Amino acid sequence: MGISRRSFVATAASLAAAAKASPAWAAGTPSALVSDDPLGVRADFPVASTRTYLNSAYIAPVPRQVVAAGQAFVEAKAVQPISLGDMLRKTNEVRAQFARLVNAGTDEIGFLFSTSEGENIVANSLDLGRGDNVVIDELHYETEFVLYREMEKRHGIELRVAKHRDGVVTAKHMEPLVDKRTRLVSVAWVSHQNGYRHDLRPIADLAHAHGALCYVDGIQAVGMFPTDVKQAGIDFLCAGTYKWLLGSFGVAPFYIRRELLDRVRLDRFGALHVAKELPDGQFEIHKTARRFDYSTLPFCEVYQLGAGLAYLEKVGVSRIEQHTVPLAHALREGLVKQGYRVFTPPNNASSIVSYFVDKDPAVLRSAFEAARVDVTVRDTKMVRVSPALFNTDEDIARFLDVTRTLV
Repeated sequence: MGISRRSFVATAASLAAAAKASPAWAAGTPSALVSDDPLGVRADFPVASTRTYLNSAYIAPVPRQVVAAGQAFVEAKAVQPISLGDMLRKTNEVRAQFARLVNAGTDEIGFLFSTSEGENIVANSLDLGRGDNVVIDELHYETEFVLYREMEKRHGIELRVAKHRDGVVTAKHMEPLVDKRTRLVSVAWVSHQNGYRHDLRPIADLAHAHGALCYVDGIQAVGMFPTDVKQAGIDFLCAGTYKWLLGSFGVAPFYIRRELLDRVRLDRFGALHVAKELPDGQFEIHKTARRFDYSTLPFCEVYQLGAGLAYLEKVGVSRIEQHTVPLAHALREGLVKQGYRVFTPPNNASSIVSYFVDKDPAVLRSAFEAARVDVTVRDTKMVRVSPALFNTDEDIARFLDVTRTLV
């Protein structure tokens, strides 16, 4: 018999209390004591007491509550493993949590293993062939270029790429590329390159006007600001959870519009597909988006995601947006004043800022590391900075103190 849900919750609660009292996390540096914490979250993030972490667009640190959920799961596995039935029930609870976050039906949410898996499933379900085209934009993630260039070679499709204008791509920029042979329009809600936040509704409407579907990579968006898939009018969205959702690796909620569930065919099968066992070794497969949960999930990470989503729900994603986007604006303004060429457009509504530096990337990395400031430094001499809910005005000032020496 598996450990009960009550026992698991009790274990998680005790671990959370122990984590809160941990001297290693509570001591830290004076940055842990700043009063500029409007969301009241810094004490929950160990990283805030040790570094100026401005790299959540890469990998977001998690709060103590998520750590406690993971520890409780592993502790249960060591003492009395949780039953599969309980783990599946928890998975459905987390499915409902994510559905609420993006304003979808619970029946429209499946669980995959990564963001890229979602687009692969969709692309391979459309029977793309010679003469068909897929439209993306220049700010999209690398997966899309790899996926559709390979489909060009294998199936003779055409990949069409909308160029950005000063870091911006709109539906008007994409419109000349979309025609009656366009099968899919794919964008990242927020670009990992420069943080540009797309206005999705016009893009989805453009796709639908030509009989195409609209896929969205949501990994840099969901959890950063309120996301509503119905309002956006999109058909698909997938989002890994190790960034703004405060989760871990190996689990990626997949939204598929209810009307399209039968259109996206399954390309793999497993025991967790079974909704009902029939005589003679026959089975009835789930008809909801749960039909994509075909095999054993990384359940520890599912439990951690549940804790991360609960944390976001408690803090409020709208409040997170209202805190982090102004931090990004202040950061961008500071960089412009220092003379940097900024890739992120002004008044952008995300908390990611990218800029160019004409210096050896190794020199940049060394300078940031010496100051205990975490950012992404690319070999293209571009730096990406991404404040999160636990960051403060003081963190931005500390970052700008470093960049002032690197102009």
